[in-house]
Amino acid sequence: MSSILAATPLNKALSTALEKRRRNGMLRTIAEDPPTETKVDFSSNDYLGLSRNPKLGEHFLATLKRSEHILGSGASRLLDGNSSDHIALEKRLAKFYNAPAALLFNSGYDANVGIFTVLPQPGDAIVYDELIHASVHDGMRGSRIPRELRIPFEHNSVEGLKDVLATLLATHPPYFTGERSVFVSVESLYSMDGDFSPLAEVVRTVQEYFPAGNGHVIVDEAHTNGLLGPKGRGLVSHLGLEKDILVRLNTFGKAFGSSGSVVLTTPLIRNYFLNYARPVIYTTAIPQFNVLSIGCTLDFLEDGTGESLAAQMTDISNYCRSSITNCLEAYPTCNMSLVPSEVVGGVASPIIPIVVVPPLPLALFFQSRGYMARQIAFPTVPRGQERVRLCVHASNTREEVDGLVEVLHEWMKQQNFDVPKAKL
Repeated sequence: MSSILAATPLNKALSTALEKRRRNGMLRTIAEDPPTETKVDFSSNDYLGLSRNPKLGEHFLATLKRSEHILGSGASRLLDGNSSDHIALEKRLAKFYNAPAALLFNSGYDANVGIFTVLPQPGDAIVYDELIHASVHDGMRGSRIPRELRIPFEHNSVEGLKDVLATLLATHPPYFTGERSVFVSVESLYSMDGDFSPLAEVVRTVQEYFPAGNGHVIVDEAHTNGLLGPKGRGLVSHLGLEKDILVRLNTFGKAFGSSGSVVLTTPLIRNYFLNYARPVIYTTAIPQFNVLSIGCTLDFLEDGTGESLAAQMTDISNYCRSSITNCLEAYPTCNMSLVPSEVVGGVASPIIPIVVVPPLPLALFFQSRGYMARQIAFPTVPRGQERVRLCVHASNTREEVDGLVEVLHEWMKQQNFDVPKAKL
């Protein structure tokens, strides 16, 4: 037997851990034959359908033909991976988002790790929404901020935020006097619950509690970039808060239909990241074709195509949520519910979570009937809040939603949930 496959202590430990996850229904795998390609997509984050948009594809290919350099970047941005196209894109992004400066990162994950690892200084505090993304947690763990000064507040609760900030100010004089900084981290739209942040109230609260200006808001716009706000600039721009947010993270792998991310901040912080953020310093820059792809999507947003697609997505999202609500209400004894959501700036959340425990059987049932939906299990969400998360897209049709809901009815009947006579 190969030594790599031998029954070593390491292999035993890894196998035991994976088997435990399998027994608990938590084992993650990657399909050898991606089923999303052959099923109706109610799962991906391609909210505007741009990754498969024929017109955007043609525009991108035409742009590639005009470029001399179309493949890799060749090195880190600090070495030889800093092309004129990278520089031009950052300047364009800063102008588009009305930000002082912009810095490209390879992914939203890399950006959050970079931000939270190096920006908070010793003695500072980080206050974060309890449902903040895992990448923020990883960044905080690598930071110079001790665990007792990394404090969560109740999800989307402004009162919960106030309680945490009041306690910090009362127990740590440097925050009250303005000698140290407090960073408040939120997302504009949360990927698991599909609800929007009360961002305006968060900003007002931080400004009220830190009149010396030592309170700073960091916003992850991963799920609103390209979708919400004027020309798809995000929730911050929709609310006109560009000058009140210290750092914005906008990613390109969701509604943009591409990949990568940009951090929007001040020139000073941009320069600081270039010198201290390891995900920038020690990685090859995003490739040339990726830079061109982002620029092509920007063209579509600037000409109003994105807003038109966002309106289509909103229509189908509202229809889908209403249809599923009617289905669940027809089975009063079912153990399932929808996570509430709202419409902001005329745009509905594209994320519709159905809370059901366990979630895997329903997800597999949808997939067996030709509809791609995914389970979200612990530890991604809390125990008892496992769900099947649906994501709708501008390219989905009402007929597809009707088919999805018919499958849900079929599932309910197989579970023997009671149906009132009026609903039969």
